[in-house]
Amino acid sequence: METTPNFRKIIHVDMDAFYASVEQMDNPELKGKPVAVGGSEVRGVVSAASYEARKFGVRSAMSGYMARKNCPELIFVRPRFDRYKEISKKIRKIFYEYTDLVEPLSLDEAYLDVTENKKGNPSATLIAQEIRKRIFEEIGLTASAGISVNKFLAKVASDYNKPNGQKTINPEEIIQFLEELDIKKFYGIGKVTAEKMYQSGIFTGKDLKAKSLDYLEEHFGKSGTHYYNIVRGIHNSAVKPDRMLKSVGAERTFNVNLSSEIFMVEKLENIANELEKRLKSYKIAGKTVTLKIKYSDFTLQTRSKTLPYFIADKALILEAAKELLYQEKMKDSVRLLGISLHNLNTEIKKTIAVQLRFDF
Repeated sequence: METTPNFRKIIHVDMDAFYASVEQMDNPELKGKPVAVGGSEVRGVVSAASYEARKFGVRSAMSGYMARKNCPELIFVRPRFDRYKEISKKIRKIFYEYTDLVEPLSLDEAYLDVTENKKGNPSATLIAQEIRKRIFEEIGLTASAGISVNKFLAKVASDYNKPNGQKTINPEEIIQFLEELDIKKFYGIGKVTAEKMYQSGIFTGKDLKAKSLDYLEEHFGKSGTHYYNIVRGIHNSAVKPDRMLKSVGAERTFNVNLSSEIFMVEKLENIANELEKRLKSYKIAGKTVTLKIKYSDFTLQTRSKTLPYFIADKALILEAAKELLYQEKMKDSVRLLGISLHNLNTEIKKTIAVQLRFDF
């Protein structure tokens, strides 16, 4: 039987319907009801959906119109990112009581390397149970967790018993688990890639494993090597506590399409103000300003400008955004504007993780 040598103990914690759950926790009238954070029945896109809403097919990134069509009783709630960030900090504080090797992926999920941990607990499974219990008792929200020997497997496992559950993939179970797993459940394989794999006769991990490295590279390019490794339980990426932030942005979808640059500048002022707040909270600045424009026909356009110095001030951000706005004539009315900063002045720090053999 194939096994993967030299294991870490990795936990992936994923909050259950985080934004929607926070709204239901703060407003008891929303408990047990289908809730969509963001969007509206007329405009916008759903940022998150409660499990009650998901039963009707409501999903994140779905238009508000389609969400309402799927679920007539859906309740739309405006997002409160400051509140979500506040809760996220409390959750991470719990994580850091167990290990300093915490890699946040977003406000609602993170990897933890507990190979060696502050509690001296040899069981990653028990640590995950304790963390989930504390999040529920101290904050009032439920979380799911996946536990295994690397980040890829932990991420796949965390989705296995959602919501409010956890799954451990022990070292001796890895190969069989992956062989039986539907290819669409492999983290990182999206709908387009899954469809391409189906057309190639790849429906399960076992089918994927049967394909040679040459075949996978020929049909899936550079990703072929990644697929070849992960189906064998090989994924050597360490938990990076100082994971580099690549960009910070803010955007707005409008109730009425904008056809005049004068009105767009007014909206950009508000967006630049929000972006400044986010940059200050991260204590960073950036050199490249990108203006995002979504037209009424949903086509997307981006325009970028790189400055010779770092900026984080809203006036400078707005100045660059306005220059990009007037760079060329608008081809249609606009339904969304966004500004983001790239080339940030963050430092990349490397973490060397010790690999040990252990029992889960």
